[in-house]
Amino acid sequence: MPHMYILECADKSFYVGSTIDLERRLWEHQNRLGAKYTQRRLPVKMVFAQEFERVDEAYFFEKQVQGWNRKKRIALINRDLDALKELAKCRNETNHKTE
Repeated sequence: MPHMYILECADKSFYVGSTIDLERRLWEHQNRLGAKYTQRRLPVKMVFAQEFERVDEAYFFEKQVQGWNRKKRIALINRDLDALKELAKCRNETNHKTE
């Protein structure tokens, strides 16, 4: 099944990816066969994974989470829906329309 996953690297940064074989992909990352980003930041550990019905859904969520800041990623990892909702609120007043 397709998954979107988050790895925590040795430097405490996060790597976000998607795969159809979660165990194989984690093994690849841990054995320097994964992304160049993780190769330089070993060891890595999986801190989040979510299963999807379709590959495109996992890939879309991967791209969405890659655009998130660290606080929002941590809220997702902790499955803290209240924090996710709060962090998703627009903080830029220019994006609020006034009538």
